[in-house]
Amino acid sequence: MADTKQADTEQSAGTDARAEKHAQRLARQITSFARSHGGSAEGQLAHIARGSTRIALVGANGEWGNLVAPSYEAARRAAELAGLTLHDDFDGELAAKVRTGRYEWSRMAGMQLGGPAND
Repeated sequence: MADTKQADTEQSAGTDARAEKHAQRLARQITSFARSHGGSAEGQLAHIARGSTRIALVGANGEWGNLVAPSYEAARRAAELAGLTLHDDFDGELAAKVRTGRYEWSRMAGMQLGGPAND
């Protein structure tokens, strides 16, 4: 019984270490995004398929991007490590900060008006 308990503890420690390493990598990407887009960023976490979590980012200059974390906990930890201000929803105040460009508008219009396919 003691051997099983020790193995479980070691396996859990290894899983925790991998999760922390992944969160640190995501935090570096968040920090890099913020630095490249006006010096700061805000974000929102959303569950997506198979337990993954999307980290939606909006830079101070209005540019936006997404990262995917393997779990909500990893996303939350990465945001914490990067000092990311999180919003509960991607609407209102946060959505108003997003700046879309010609590319996004042409893609949205193209889908509606018979434009190029989304290949």
